[in-house]
Amino acid sequence: MNMMINWFLVISILMLIISLLIFFISKKVNLDTQKSTPFECGFNPLSYARMPFSTHFFMIAVIFLIFDIEIMLIMPMVITFKMMKIWFWILTCSMFTFILLIGIFHEWMNGMINWTK
Repeated sequence: MNMMINWFLVISILMLIISLLIFFISKKVNLDTQKSTPFECGFNPLSYARMPFSTHFFMIAVIFLIFDIEIMLIMPMVITFKMMKIWFWILTCSMFTFILLIGIFHEWMNGMINWTK
C-alpha cells in the first residue's frame, strides 16, 4: 500500500511539472489584441451584430463551390475515356460542358460574375 502511494505521488508531481513546463513554453510573449480576436469572412466580431450580409460575397462563394465541384466531376471523365464507347463518351462530355456553359452564361447575364458594381 505504501508503494502505491509513493507511485501516485511521483506520477502526480511528474504530471504537474510537465503541465507547468508546457504552460510556460507555449505562452505567447506578445499579446496583441488585434491578433487575438476571431476573424472570419472580413467581418469584425466586435462590431454591430445585425450588420447586413453582403449577398454579392455569398453569390461569389456559391459560384466558386459549384465550379470547384465540377472539377470533381470532370476528372473521372478523363479516366473513363478508354473504358467507354467513344460516341457515348463524347455525348456525355458534350452535354456536361453544355450545361456548364448555360450556367455560366446565366450567371453572366444576371451580373453575378462582376466583382465590382
